[in-house]
Amino acid sequence: MNCGKCKVFVCREGQPEKAPEDCPMRREEELYNAAFDKYSNPTVRRIALSAARTEAAGYCEWTRVEEVMEFSRGAGFQRLGIAFCVGLRREAAMCQALFEANGFEVRSVACKTGRRDKSEWGLKDDEKIHKGGFEAACNPVAQALLLNKAGTDLNVLIGLCVGHDTLVMRFSEAPVTVLIAKDRVLAHNPAGALYCHHSYFGKKLLSHGAGGGDGHE
Repeated sequence: MNCGKCKVFVCREGQPEKAPEDCPMRREEELYNAAFDKYSNPTVRRIALSAARTEAAGYCEWTRVEEVMEFSRGAGFQRLGIAFCVGLRREAAMCQALFEANGFEVRSVACKTGRRDKSEWGLKDDEKIHKGGFEAACNPVAQALLLNKAGTDLNVLIGLCVGHDTLVMRFSEAPVTVLIAKDRVLAHNPAGALYCHHSYFGKKLLSHGAGGGDGHE
């Protein structure tokens, strides 16, 4: 599968006969049929339909905050969970206030909940950001378990670190969506690195590839 390198994207036009030789549509009919069957599940179908209706109704008009709310209404999600980074606590507070003002119940939990030192995870002192003392570890598993206990219908991630977001998704019983993807360098706009990869960020990004060492010249 090399959809990321595709030049034609015939999947958008309904013309599978024009698909490239390495297109999975040419040889994975059984898989596609099995995937389609999954939409017969009422929850999966409801989420898929709400996503499509939200896209159509607010295309290029609604912000992502609005989309999350409209999608939630369409899917019948009333109790929303927010798992956030303490570094974006103001954004999380604003988001919670907006959700509540629009009629949703909200349960929110910060990343440092549990107050465990990173050393308890097995991190060495010289691997910490601030060496020589207590440094609270992010606790995404606890975030997910607390939201599970609260019975949330949908969990919204705000600014969690790469990997910590992965663990919230892994242990969350409710569906998960991302409102803010953390990128401290680019004001939480990770796509900026892709748009600038031919110029400013090009050398920096390529240094992280195979054989690129630690990214330093």
